[in-house]
Amino acid sequence: MNWAFLQGLLSGVNKYSTAFGRVWLSIVFLFRVMVFVVAAEKVWGDEQKDFKCNTAQPGCHNVCYDHFFPVSHVRLWALQLIFVTCPSMLVVMHVAYRDDRERKNKLRYGENCQRLYMNTGKKRGGLWWTYVLTLVFKIAVDATFVYLVYHIYEGYDFPLLIKCEQKPCPNKVDCFISRPTEKKIFTLFMVVSSLVCILLSIIEILYLIGKRLRECISKVHHSRHVTTDQMSSGSTLMDQSTLKLGREKTPVTPAPSYRVAIS
Repeated sequence: MNWAFLQGLLSGVNKYSTAFGRVWLSIVFLFRVMVFVVAAEKVWGDEQKDFKCNTAQPGCHNVCYDHFFPVSHVRLWALQLIFVTCPSMLVVMHVAYRDDRERKNKLRYGENCQRLYMNTGKKRGGLWWTYVLTLVFKIAVDATFVYLVYHIYEGYDFPLLIKCEQKPCPNKVDCFISRPTEKKIFTLFMVVSSLVCILLSIIEILYLIGKRLRECISKVHHSRHVTTDQMSSGSTLMDQSTLKLGREKTPVTPAPSYRVAIS
């Protein structure tokens, strides 16, 4: 698995993320990817080799191991990290599409033409929906894999002793897992980090929706204020013009003249 490519991808989308998105990226790198690469692969490297059963019956060891560990934890977590990080590529691709449209618009109408986007990386319009949908997909992926780990392995515990009675085992045999406590700690760590990422994604969605609603409400208030000002100024101008016309149309009554009769 090319972790350098994954790191470059997530670092590229980091500049288009919110503060919560950057925290999410930090947790994915430090507490999931780094722990997975440095420690988890070594902890589960000997899981099948050191899985021992107290019988020499051919095939019993393999059947019991496949029954209790149908999917390797390491491969399941690798698949989870791929699915949870690849949606970030959609955001980068959408921004690249906007940049390409802006470039073609400048080539067609010149450098001084009206821009299609004031900021191609600003989460408005389609990019806002793309970003929110990627967050929803990340939540669904993490929640699904957390449930799969619990369902497949019947919890997050690693018992010291496993009772196996699968065929071709002659009877109920005892099987032992290598380093069960260490594996339990790393499993709980990965599950908790996944839950934290789910919580951060939910908070980020609520933040984006709240911010968008606040902007829409402020625009509505601003438009109403402008309309009220225009109507008020129009009424004032009409009153002034009416008053002026009234003054012009009012006839001037001449002063009465009185004649004094001289007797």
